[in-house]
Amino acid sequence: MSITKEVKASDATAQKMFSKGTLVEVSSDDDGFEGAWFAATIVKAVGKDKFLVQYQSLRTDDDSGFLREEFDTLHIRPCPPETLVVDHFSLFEEVDALYNDGWWVGVISKVLGGSKYLVYFRDTDEEIEFKHSDLRPHQDWIDGKWIMASQALMKLLYL
Repeated sequence: MSITKEVKASDATAQKMFSKGTLVEVSSDDDGFEGAWFAATIVKAVGKDKFLVQYQSLRTDDDSGFLREEFDTLHIRPCPPETLVVDHFSLFEEVDALYNDGWWVGVISKVLGGSKYLVYFRDTDEEIEFKHSDLRPHQDWIDGKWIMASQALMKLLYL
């Protein structure tokens, strides 16, 4: 179960948090991309609560450079902090999997040998094999703080 809460940053906070050159992650509501987060860099503010970003891995159609796109603050978050080194992931643990140049939320459905895992994606009803190095513990950006998924659930259950 994934619990998320959208928090709109104030204009002053957003301008400070998302200044030119800041590394961020952005999400899109476009079909097939919902729920994925892509690494990007803030290029500039383009209005109240809107920013032009340049993706770090997605390229333009003609492959002439990295794609640039405008996002509002509901679709931008800071890059998650480096977590402690994770030796292994457990069955049913919520993770982010690096797939098609973005981070997608999934659940470990099977622990395989050789530091590999099967990850199940609820939104697409797919199960895909990943190397340990292409996974990270899932964290949620809630109230301006990074929270591990299990902590986020506990916080909401005990409010």
